Amino acid sequence: MANDSILALIDAEIARLTQVRALLSGIGKTTTRLTGRATKAISAKKVKKQRVLSPEARKRIADAQRRRWAAQKAKSK
Repeated sequence: MANDSILALIDAEIARLTQVRALLSGIGKTTTRLTGRATKAISAKKVKKQRVLSPEARKRIADAQRRRWAAQKAKSK
């Protein structure tokens, strides 16, 4: 093989590996999927939004639990 053909093969391999690296580094963000008609971007990982209670809601829940405990304690005596 001539040096030019070897260099061309190496360049082709580098281009392929660069393309694969770009795809792999984008996995955490978004990936693309071919659907036959068009390319559609999809989320690779759906993140669930954490549910947050207000301090008032936490207090209502805690008070209700304390009432249940008190009722259970009164019942057992």
